[in-house]
Amino acid sequence: MSENPHFPNRRDFAKKLAAGAGAIITGGTTASAVDQINAKNRRKPLPTRPGGKGSKTVELSKDGKHVRTAGSVSADGEVFQESARNIPVAADYDVVVVGGGPAGFTAALAAARSGAKTMLLEVNGCIGGVWTSGLLSLIIDGTGKPGIMMELLAELKRRSTGHAIGASWVYDPEAMKLLLEDLLLEAGVQMRLHTRVVAAANDEDNRLRVVLTESKSGREAWTARSFIDCSGDGDLAAQAGCEFEMGRPQDGATQPMTMMGMITGVRTADIAPFVRGSSSLQKHGNPKKNLLEEMRKAGVSPSYEGPTIFEVRDGFYAIMTNHQYGGSAIDTNDVTEATLQGRREVNHLLAALKKKGGVWRDLELVTTSEQIGTRGGRRIRGEYYVTGEDLRDGKKFDDGICRVEFGIDVHSVDPKKTKAIEKKPYKSQPYDIPLRAMIARDVSGLMMAGRCISGDFIAHSSYRVTGDAVTMGEAAGVASAVAVQSKVLVGAVPFAEVSKVLGKVRADAEKRAGV
Repeated sequence: MSENPHFPNRRDFAKKLAAGAGAIITGGTTASAVDQINAKNRRKPLPTRPGGKGSKTVELSKDGKHVRTAGSVSADGEVFQESARNIPVAADYDVVVVGGGPAGFTAALAAARSGAKTMLLEVNGCIGGVWTSGLLSLIIDGTGKPGIMMELLAELKRRSTGHAIGASWVYDPEAMKLLLEDLLLEAGVQMRLHTRVVAAANDEDNRLRVVLTESKSGREAWTARSFIDCSGDGDLAAQAGCEFEMGRPQDGATQPMTMMGMITGVRTADIAPFVRGSSSLQKHGNPKKNLLEEMRKAGVSPSYEGPTIFEVRDGFYAIMTNHQYGGSAIDTNDVTEATLQGRREVNHLLAALKKKGGVWRDLELVTTSEQIGTRGGRRIRGEYYVTGEDLRDGKKFDDGICRVEFGIDVHSVDPKKTKAIEKKPYKSQPYDIPLRAMIARDVSGLMMAGRCISGDFIAHSSYRVTGDAVTMGEAAGVASAVAVQSKVLVGAVPFAEVSKVLGKVRADAEKRAGV
């Protein structure tokens, strides 16, 4: 196949990188081609001392691991002026996926199964995001989805670590961690946990070429032919320079965050009126209303007035009782405050139930989530913008890759009006997510999957759930792999080619599921 101008040879690639991105990575010092790219995908030996005048070597700390930082604080004390330094390229991949939640896990798995050399970068200590670190314990809009989603549900059932409740699935978060890791390792995906992406650099053609990370290994650079932002909040896309929206168009207000908890010390037969699925099956009425009334009888009122208990198995449950209003998911101070308040509230509510006695007398809080659940973050502008009208009209697209069944679901942004779910502006219909909504509009070589794709506030409230994130991630991984193999940008790949490979990946996953 002839060389495509979007995919230059190694020497030209290094020149483009040095011209467009080198100044960002090195703080103004342009590195040579060998400094920027490592053909063997392995960190080259680094000197322990800086070289002489004009040297382009990397200065390491005495332990031989970290690039030293130098600089000075400005006279007014407002700015730290960091000196220029070279950053080692940790590795080079076909596809780099940022964020290991439901979308990122699936994007990495699908890319690897499509033949791409793939790296998954994850800030937490496990794969799964809100599924695991966030203890969500519930998969919404996953039933009936093709491919990897079907495979996951089948494997949860096979391992006796998940079960259906209506159209949703409940699972054990700890078992989910192992399952996701097993599938990624089997596919040959490289994973780096405890690693946060902190910057991105584009070349002179505005193509994303490099992401920078911070971790115990220090600051590192990672290069790839294609990148997928599955960070949930659109961190990578924003760092790369993409336009984005947040919250409602009139005021930017976002849906609340939620702190989850896991409980034990009770049995389903005793608390059936308060358990989602169990209550309706045994005709005890609405379990959310029942639990809200029970908490009020215990002398407490939750910030989320639709409190819910999900049975993972008899004697072990997930509980959702918390709304943290008014905070921004991209403001660390807000997220910190929401985490502290949310954890305190969950403990307070459960202590009140335990004190009430009766069926709650032995109630124990096992743990709260490491990562507070975020509903609203950045929505990155893509080549298509999904709207509420698309939901209302049940829109279908020629490049549709995910059929969303879940309806409009806006958790209250104003607790003075309601602390539950806001009234739907209109009835939605099942609709498609087109691949174009996952291709970044403003930066080349970048896709998004999950809740940070391109869409408005109302549409986002529907497609943000994890069953749809999985299906989007699957398509993004395949499309990115096909683009790399075709040596073109992802937006230039004919959808028929993506669809063909996606069909094969889904068929293989369904075969694994036993379908």
